[in-house]
Amino acid sequence: MKDWHPDLNRSSSPRYMAIADLIEMDLRSGVLAAGDRLPPQRELAKRLNIDFTTVARGYVEARKRGLVGSHVGRGTFVTGGQEKERRGFAAEAVADPRREAVADFSMNLPPEPDDAELLKRMRDGMATVAANLIPLLRYQGFGGSAMDKEAAGVWLGRRGLAPSQERIFVTPGAHPALLAIFGMLARPGDTVLSENITYPGMRSIAAQLRLNLSGLPMDEEGILPDALADACERLRPKALYLNPTLQNPLTLTIPRQRREAIAAVARKYNLPIVEDDAYGFIPANGPPPLAAIAPELTWHIGGLAKCIGAGLRLAVVVAPDTKAIWPFISAMRTGNVMASPLNLALATQWIEDGTADSILHFIRTESTARQQMVARILPAGSYKADPISFNIWLPLTNGWTRSTFSSHMRSSGIGVVASDAFTVDGPAPDAVRVCIGGPITRERLQGALDFMAHALEGSPEMTASFF
Repeated sequence: MKDWHPDLNRSSSPRYMAIADLIEMDLRSGVLAAGDRLPPQRELAKRLNIDFTTVARGYVEARKRGLVGSHVGRGTFVTGGQEKERRGFAAEAVADPRREAVADFSMNLPPEPDDAELLKRMRDGMATVAANLIPLLRYQGFGGSAMDKEAAGVWLGRRGLAPSQERIFVTPGAHPALLAIFGMLARPGDTVLSENITYPGMRSIAAQLRLNLSGLPMDEEGILPDALADACERLRPKALYLNPTLQNPLTLTIPRQRREAIAAVARKYNLPIVEDDAYGFIPANGPPPLAAIAPELTWHIGGLAKCIGAGLRLAVVVAPDTKAIWPFISAMRTGNVMASPLNLALATQWIEDGTADSILHFIRTESTARQQMVARILPAGSYKADPISFNIWLPLTNGWTRSTFSSHMRSSGIGVVASDAFTVDGPAPDAVRVCIGGPITRERLQGALDFMAHALEGSPEMTASFF
């Protein structure tokens, strides 16, 4: 039944749901029978003049209903309900309490999904991936299969990026990609630039590679273009690292005009830009990535840790040009071989069936609610935050130092990290990053924020709980 040609007008559901509806209708009417092979997804998309992703989501929905089954290298076949019975084990699985380890609250974590329907969709995705378990346990080529790269391209499209598939690579997290890229761009003793208050992982990577990391002065819109130009003249840097959206830890987002000014300076000095877009998917309508403004200079790294889940250990990397592809592949394969095919298949599944968008929507909604809670409890102007960020940046007053405040908050259940971890040049300010995401509930978060507000009202001596 490879020539199956459904009429989407026969269903009033959204198109992807309509595909599953019509498989079910045609199975009941005898147009389809168990064992029939359905058209390849790209072929059906072309035949119906709709997006490939829509067909992929339709087939996923049909699999969830137990109507079809997929076999790598063979295609998608009508099962007539047998597949559902075969996968029934997933609903009977029970959580193992030994996996409920204490989270690392020093990390900037997104809120964790707790919606029952969303959790069911996530588990369904894992059950679908399990159907291909054996091939996913094999070694695979670096950067992801064609279908994984296609899904990654769809995901990047949400940021306004449309690179060719040969420039897209799915890597085992942002850190290995950053390590490989800076290892390619610079040698020990070379200078690379960053924000003066920057992501601590970049400081660690620079130290590991024995690079001189030089911090650039900033205002409320990010690094200063004139300071960047001056540093290019004086230091002859090999690259510029930026975390331009919801920057960790300051939560600022570089507006489009400033991004264009930065790109203009980078072009003048032919300076490669390494764009760590870890939080780029969080704002619904953020400014375009630097990779869209200066694609010929920019290494774009779209990590999935903050917008889907850190446990996937996946990031989508876009190389600036085809010339950079082979050195990058060589550097990554040496250190990492490949991203986990199991994790990659799950991410692809969630992107294709819409679960990834639902997770992202949850993170946005919950982050907004938590920031509103912060605004109700802490005095206005006492901290810096974006209305959708996972953390706040808290300058300290009333005699509090970053060490005494961090120590005082240690038992609160939220992560507080002193500014020393983020400061590149000069003395660290008396400030801390306070994380409000992760597994903590709203109720526990409110208690922690009340505890924090009480401490900030007085001095360390007034608040001390030890003698």
